[in-house]
Amino acid sequence: MIQLTATPASALMDEPVHIRVTGLPPLQTVTLMASLKDEKGNLYKSKAFYKANQAGKLDLEQDPALGGDYVGVHPMGLFWAMKSERPFGRLIKHDVMNSPFWVTLELYDSVCFQDSVTIEPRARQTVQRWFSVPEVQRVQIREGRVRGALFLPPGAGPFPGIIDLFGGIGGLVEFRASLLAARGFAMLALAYFAYEDLPEQLQEVDLDYFEEAANLLLAHPKIQKPGIGVLSTSKGAEIGLAMACYLKQVVATVWINGTNAIFEFPLKYRDMVMKPIPSFLERMQMDISGAVRLRHYKGDPREKLNQQSVLPVEKARGPILFIISGDDECFNSRQYAEQALDQLRSHGRSSGRMLVYPGAGHLLESPHGPSCYASWSYSLSAPILWGGDRVAHGAAQEHSWAEIQKFFRQHLILTRGKF
Repeated sequence: MIQLTATPASALMDEPVHIRVTGLPPLQTVTLMASLKDEKGNLYKSKAFYKANQAGKLDLEQDPALGGDYVGVHPMGLFWAMKSERPFGRLIKHDVMNSPFWVTLELYDSVCFQDSVTIEPRARQTVQRWFSVPEVQRVQIREGRVRGALFLPPGAGPFPGIIDLFGGIGGLVEFRASLLAARGFAMLALAYFAYEDLPEQLQEVDLDYFEEAANLLLAHPKIQKPGIGVLSTSKGAEIGLAMACYLKQVVATVWINGTNAIFEFPLKYRDMVMKPIPSFLERMQMDISGAVRLRHYKGDPREKLNQQSVLPVEKARGPILFIISGDDECFNSRQYAEQALDQLRSHGRSSGRMLVYPGAGHLLESPHGPSCYASWSYSLSAPILWGGDRVAHGAAQEHSWAEIQKFFRQHLILTRGKF
């Protein structure tokens, strides 16, 4: 009897799943498929072709995929290789507390190139992929101007506090914060435009707003003093680096595929205004997929006229971890990170560190989720190219996720025995 097992059947999104098959004929070639539907009903699917051993067994932790969406030994390949059936889709979990993603795994005893409604799978298994645990508390934040969601780990605390910032997608993105709260961090997922009564479009970056959010987080009785961390991606990483430079509350920063200068919108903080470096629409390129490549359209921070827009990273009070994707098609993130590190070194500072992931794309997120090569941008009214090879991107998400947690534990935990 053919048996398909996937353990654990219910787990957090960042936990691996062990997939095995028994009861196959010796050396049988099979197709394994994975699929899920997002909260709007959009379908994501992957498939890979395997061959059983002489005992009729298959173990994805040891056995290589021979073809399909990936090749080689990749225990979680069926998960990160899933792609949207709808062009330019991007998988984002919105209700992070009350429901998981349900991933259906199916086994066929032949090589299936095309989906078929007539062929029934020989075995089927469903796994739940959660973005939080019941013990985590989610608190909606509407205090002063600040809008977001605070995720508190179970227990009395105090916990290391981190503000989580995404980029041009806008709104309130919670899945990374909720997952990290399950790992012991108090996370404030912070919205800064296109959410509730915040501006619908980003016109300027008001650093006073982010300082208000930092003070709000630090004032919470369950947050460890004296400082907080910032976890930031893309446009959010530009803001995160500005927070590190100007806000005394920020003592550790993770910058993922961002910039080292102000672009597109002015940065305001108290009486200071930093004008953005010009961008050049005519430098945008079109990928063969139809997505827009933004990598080359920003002005160069190294040019003399742009120096007043470069962030003074030497003023940052704490360490900065620069995480770079080698195939980032949206930002020239490696160049920006290298410029920031050169600037730190020229001021005698060794507080910056760089992690580079060759082949990974711009949207470096939590592990085991589908890599997104390009997705629709409502602000641009066009798809944006993010880049990334699926295998390299999947490995980068898994490795960087562990490095982010290690970094914040090292630099935010005062008493190591508490965590």
